[in-house]
Amino acid sequence: MRVAVIKYNAGNIYSVVHGLNRLGIEPVITDNKDEIQRADCVVFPGQGEAKKTMEYLRSRQLDSVIKGLTQPVLGICIGMQLLCDHSEEGETDCLGIFDTTVKRFIPTQQDQKIPHMGWDTLTDLHSPLFKGLQEDCFVYFIHSYYVPVTKYTIATNDYIHPFSAALHKDNFYATQFHPEKSGGIGEKIIQNFLNIVQNNA
Repeated sequence: MRVAVIKYNAGNIYSVVHGLNRLGIEPVITDNKDEIQRADCVVFPGQGEAKKTMEYLRSRQLDSVIKGLTQPVLGICIGMQLLCDHSEEGETDCLGIFDTTVKRFIPTQQDQKIPHMGWDTLTDLHSPLFKGLQEDCFVYFIHSYYVPVTKYTIATNDYIHPFSAALHKDNFYATQFHPEKSGGIGEKIIQNFLNIVQNNA
């Protein structure tokens, strides 16, 4: 299976690579248009700031490449947020796959810390991405911005208020949490994504 991990100016790429390695996958890390388009699936990971990251993607025409992909795509953390229409982080227009706006967490109580960081639960699971997992399983989050619950939501979490922990539309899947940092649960989610790729082949 040819797996492409999109290389751009966002952190966390190598933890994703190690997560794939644990499942026997040796992905190619690339910003090459042809390599990305030829892959059986694409992982769009990252941690970073939305405005600078979108500027980098546009400067290399990776924005149009990502929007044009027809194979399964998995966005992770900022990768998920950049697949949305717009982010309040830097008031940034993003890729527009998911018709929704990324919003900043606003604490309503003194003990609500930003970023939302650490192990927290997934609820309302309804996707092959979560096959074999139970409600309230724990995964690892670290984020200051969130995607509201929408028609694309396939898992939720509740921090300050409910938000989308994962999204799905057509061939695009995305998680706000980091499956590659989420132990056995995260490994299962990545394997489920690879199974989706194989089933679509």
